[in-house]
Amino acid sequence: MHMIIRKIDVKTVVTKSNLPVSDYSINPYVGCSHACKYCYASFMKKFTGHDEEWGNFLDVKFWDKIKNPQRYAGKSFFMSSVTDPYNPQEEIYKRTREFLETFQGVDINLSLQTKSDLILRDLDLIKTFKNVRVGFSINTLDENFKDDMDNAVSIARRLEAMKILHEAGIRTTCFISPIFPGITDVVAIIDATKNFCNLVWLENLNLRGNFKPKILQYVKEKFPELMPLYDEIYRRKNMRYWFELNEIVADYAEKNNLEYVRNRDDLQRDFDAPPVIVNFFFHEQIKKHQ
Repeated sequence: MHMIIRKIDVKTVVTKSNLPVSDYSINPYVGCSHACKYCYASFMKKFTGHDEEWGNFLDVKFWDKIKNPQRYAGKSFFMSSVTDPYNPQEEIYKRTREFLETFQGVDINLSLQTKSDLILRDLDLIKTFKNVRVGFSINTLDENFKDDMDNAVSIARRLEAMKILHEAGIRTTCFISPIFPGITDVVAIIDATKNFCNLVWLENLNLRGNFKPKILQYVKEKFPELMPLYDEIYRRKNMRYWFELNEIVADYAEKNNLEYVRNRDDLQRDFDAPPVIVNFFFHEQIKKHQ
């Protein structure tokens, strides 16, 4: 894959966030070279003017010096919402590191979300933040399926990086997203990570936009036996699969002395070991059935 890389100047990298877990979003790049086939952020092309296929371009942001970063003390930052702060190109351009260096010593609540072990490069810097969490997106333990879905580092490398960060005293999150019905083994992933993560987030596969037919075609070719299930969920809007999975995870949590939170109301707690499992998938519907 030939990556088209551009350098762009922006006024600021600090933008107000629409996410329920943060005040500000930090996106050091436009686009993402991990090229996840299910990436919801591909909608950004409508606003950026890129004609290239999602995953084939990356704009590297250079922003004006942030004056008085102390004014953001007490605020929460999510890095990143529509890109990965540790794209492979971060090794060269160090835009994420630039942000971390600027805010070093400022009492912000910082969440970093990635699919890359490049984050270990900044471990010493990350450790200087009092309130910091690092999340890894992992939706399979099958490296072949992972390779079909994205260009990021292996699952084994993500797990090892999570373990290193956890052992270094950094709070870690395993973000099981998106959950592919019949393909993602949620319990196996929780079981593999529960000893070195503080929090597990769950999110269902939400098929929308132009990647919906691509994903359905992939399932048809690689997992034809699952097509009736996908038809039920994504054409007939039958939520039964998610409710059953919800109960499976809740049962696993109870048997393994893990706490299972069925909605997002308690997200601001301090999540210490053992890990807390937060049910993120179809949260609007599940609240109606409690």
